[in-house]
Amino acid sequence: MQMKDRNICLIGVGPAGPVKILPPLRDWQARTHTYDGGLIYHHPTSYLYMRSRLLCLIFPLISTFSLADDKKSFTDPTLATQQDPDFSIQGEYVGDLAGKKVGVQLVAEGGGKFAAVLYPGGLPGDGFSGDKSTRIKGSVAEGKVSLGPHQGTIAEGKLALGDSKLSKVERKSPTLGASAPAGAIILFDGKSTAAFDKGRLDGDTLKQGITTKETWNSFTLHLEFRIPYIPTARGQGRGNSGCYLQGRYEVQMLDSFGLEGANNECGGIYTIAEPKVNMAFPPLAWQTYDIDYTAPTYDAAGKKTANAKTTVKHNGTVIHDQVELTHATTSAPLPESPQPGPLHLQDHGNPVRYRNIWIIKK
Repeated sequence: MQMKDRNICLIGVGPAGPVKILPPLRDWQARTHTYDGGLIYHHPTSYLYMRSRLLCLIFPLISTFSLADDKKSFTDPTLATQQDPDFSIQGEYVGDLAGKKVGVQLVAEGGGKFAAVLYPGGLPGDGFSGDKSTRIKGSVAEGKVSLGPHQGTIAEGKLALGDSKLSKVERKSPTLGASAPAGAIILFDGKSTAAFDKGRLDGDTLKQGITTKETWNSFTLHLEFRIPYIPTARGQGRGNSGCYLQGRYEVQMLDSFGLEGANNECGGIYTIAEPKVNMAFPPLAWQTYDIDYTAPTYDAAGKKTANAKTTVKHNGTVIHDQVELTHATTSAPLPESPQPGPLHLQDHGNPVRYRNIWIIKK
């Protein structure tokens, strides 16, 4: 949704996430107010203030209603299985194709449409050497599969393409369910949200859009997250959130299953570094981040003398190794500073869920 005014700027919820409409800076003096649907900037006059508050209530509702049918999201695998037959088909398959080992990721795109990504040697992190993968558009209907030049059938976790047969696998991170070691601070154990401002539960999981009350400098973090299943969404509107270290540097969360692995996709350090390998699992599979973070250093005058650094394991695989964080993410809650900062889990309009979060101060 878009509506321009010389003195008003809205950030609403569009088909691919928040949509920003900014007037020329010279025309207004900006202040911000937050609400559940985003931010609103307004000229500091009472009339425009009241007008803008009314608009900020209306726009998220209009956007939500208009997107409800074609962008349905699932946070429960049981409901997804019952209501969308494509959910049970999507996933990872391993076997031989034309006499060579191959990994295949079937990505549901809605209405029986799929993208198939073929990885020579096996799946990412499990046999794929990093050489060129092949992406094919296709479809599945009544058990019959059409993937470019490949025709076949699929049933009960078995994908048959000509004489080739592949079996569905459901990988789990080796650190899934990892217990907090002695000395760790348990931030969320499935029960209390006390460690977070505005913490909200969804059953025994934690909702997005929260920030820890406590702050830290250097730390080690364990976090488990689940991306929603939104087959008709694309790009940044497909299960978006972010893990902000010290509230400053974003490790992206997104449904990047079957994508290339850019710095704005799952595991990417936004605008700084893409992951060494795209370890994203299918949506609604529980995933892990294990992050070692070293805070930047500053001199007595407050000048930064060394960048922050981080090593990130995504689903048990190192995707960043002592990467320097040269600048804060543009949308970060906090600017760079010598002060300690919180853990922030971003609300980007998608129902991302978290569990088993703990941190060790270094």
